[in-house]
Parts: sequence; structure tokens; C-alpha cells
Amino acid sequence: MDLNQVTIPSLDLSKSIPFYQTLGLELIVLAEPTYARFKCPEGNASFSIHKVDQLPLGEGVYVYFECKNLDDLVTDLKHKGITFDQEPQDQNWLWREARLRDLDGNQLILFHAGENRLNPPWRIDASID
Repeated sequence: MDLNQVTIPSLDLSKSIPFYQTLGLELIVLAEPTYARFKCPEGNASFSIHKVDQLPLGEGVYVYFECKNLDDLVTDLKHKGITFDQEPQDQNWLWREARLRDLDGNQLILFHAGENRLNPPWRIDASID
């Protein structure tokens, strides 16, 4: 099994699409006005947005995008007008993260974890019976 895509809600795709293109995602499917799908710049994952009439209540969706050059990307995005809630910071789970929200309030985390993404020191040993 492999993860194909994550779909998040949006009230207005005409505003959301340019936002995600600014982040560096490539628009590959457009079914206006209800659906858009993007290819991530690296790997085979895709990401989509679906028009809704009302956003879900509560904290909403958290989406993590891994970036090799996190600090440089954040600087570049800030120059393009993207606002961050948290500048890149080293976390105690051994990831470096920057946080922002899209136009619908979905929480986006741009991060770099390297080897620790799938193999942190506290990883469960799958060979244990």
C-alpha cells in the first residue's frame, strides 16, 4: 500500500489553487469549480482540494510537506507574500518545522526530518513478536 493523495476542503478553489501553486505544487487536474489536484515537486504523492459549502469545525486538517531546504524555501515563500505562523524551528522530535495556514485555515507544516522521518531513535522495532 502507498499513499496516493490527501484531499482538503476549500471554500473557493479560484483562490486556493494559486496559493498552492505559489508553494510549489504543480496543478495536474482541474475540475472547476469543485476539485483540483496537484503533484508534489518531489516523489509521487499528490495533493487535492475539494470545494465545500462549509468548512469543518475544530482544528481542521494538518498537512505535512517535507522540504530538503526548509529555511531557504521559507525565505523564498515569504518574499512571495506567504505569511507564516511559526518560523523554522528545531523540534524535540528531531524535525525542523515551519507552520502556516492556507486561505481556508487548513494547517500546513513545512518540515525537514531527513532520516528521522521514518527512523527516529524511538522507532518501534518491527521484528519484535
